[in-house]
Amino acid sequence: MSEFTEIPERAGTRQWLGLAVLLLPTVLLFLTMTVLFLATPYIAADLSPGSGQLLWINDIYGFVMAGFLVTMGTLGDRLGRRRLLLAGAALFGLASVLAAFAPNAEMLITARAVMGLGAAAVMPATLSLITTMFRDDRQRATAIGLWAASVSAGVALGPLLGGLMLASLWWGASMLIGVPVMALVVLAVPFLIPEYRAPQAGRIDPLSVALSLAALLPFVYGVKKLAETGATVESLLPLVAGVVFAVTFVRRQLRLPDPMLDVRLFTNRTFSGSLSVYMLAAIALGGVYLLFTQYLQMVAAQSPLQAGLWILPAAIGLVIVSTLTPAIAARVRPAYLIAAGLAVSAVGYLVLAQVDSVGGLPLLIVGFYILYPGIAPAMALIPGLVMGAAPPEKAGAASAVESTASDLGVALGVALLGSVGAAAYRAGMSDADGAASETLSGALSSAETLPADLAESMIAAGREAFTNGLNAASWTAAALSAAGAVLAVTLLRRIPAGATSEPEPAVSISTDTVDRPTVTA
Repeated sequence: MSEFTEIPERAGTRQWLGLAVLLLPTVLLFLTMTVLFLATPYIAADLSPGSGQLLWINDIYGFVMAGFLVTMGTLGDRLGRRRLLLAGAALFGLASVLAAFAPNAEMLITARAVMGLGAAAVMPATLSLITTMFRDDRQRATAIGLWAASVSAGVALGPLLGGLMLASLWWGASMLIGVPVMALVVLAVPFLIPEYRAPQAGRIDPLSVALSLAALLPFVYGVKKLAETGATVESLLPLVAGVVFAVTFVRRQLRLPDPMLDVRLFTNRTFSGSLSVYMLAAIALGGVYLLFTQYLQMVAAQSPLQAGLWILPAAIGLVIVSTLTPAIAARVRPAYLIAAGLAVSAVGYLVLAQVDSVGGLPLLIVGFYILYPGIAPAMALIPGLVMGAAPPEKAGAASAVESTASDLGVALGVALLGSVGAAAYRAGMSDADGAASETLSGALSSAETLPADLAESMIAAGREAFTNGLNAASWTAAALSAAGAVLAVTLLRRIPAGATSEPEPAVSISTDTVDRPTVTA
């Protein structure tokens, strides 16, 4: 039988053990986004998917996850965050088994979509439950910093773990990683983590849920198609539809006495400013990260496993900086830490802008090792700033908005900076024909059919054109990162050291909650 208890002012052993359990699915959810990158050729050989199906096998998980985050975060506030976390974990685990043993491409795509739905339920619950469990500001900042580090660890470990597993197992084994992790979550969470549900939560508005999905799903789809095809009717129409539905959603929320998402939160300078800075950092990193990994494999001729090993030290550096940042933020204003980190990242992007297509690997690695840990202060502090600007009963929705901003930022980075790189590549390969004029992979494939001297010339030209694209995208990323640094100092400088919001909120949000909400053990 449930027992009502009050969370202690300072976290003890139970809370820290609960945090450890919450970090496991956080790592897993982002690992799942990238773990199939190296398995794609094996899936193609085993299931014989079409080219469109192969893209959806990789994309559908992140697409569904991003589209449902806000809905799931709000449902967690209304129905119970722990309850939704457990349901999402169980759904994710079951879908992982279906994906691992999928007999055809259609089943794999469906299973990956269901995994994305489970991830959308788990992701905002992890962060919002952390803010509930840790009432002390410094402890909460440390816990959120570890949460942010686990996100990066998942993204970086995906390709590396996938490569290791493919060396001795079949591609479906990478999908089974989630089964023991989610089983542990289902077993341990009820004993370690208290339930939280917003006091006096109103009824769920089905039309608001439908409008949020109608806004996010087409918009995310449009961004992904923009990255694949450029500005076409197929990419721009969903973007326009998403914006129209988003405006309709916002207007409805402003009229409802108990909105699904309180859009007035965006009038809070800490809330909107933090999200804006995070978006700029994510756009810069998302586009350059894609080109960086492609350079490693197609220009520097590194194997997928070697590429993962090159990334690993930078990921370790990011985890270390993310862990140390909250302690430093107890003495230094968050705005200055975030701005300093983004300025360092800008330097790293500028180093990448100098990389050559011949012998450029050392400079490429140096630049990446500078820029990647540089985003750690933003990753470690911004989730806490976003959560601190929202009332406790809206933490699930705030967490979902933060996660959505991050996902959309990365997707926009791939689309926008990828387009910059593609334009530079096409300009450099204007004399080539067919696939060789569009992508470096096309040039490498075309070279296989040519005589040795012509093949060598085409490969060299393609690599040089691709590197020019990386350079152009890196210049753009440096400008975005610098803009994020300026924005952080401008909008967040009033937040004192050791705090997550301004002393006097920019907007007053009326709630009927008490200072210390009651939770279920």
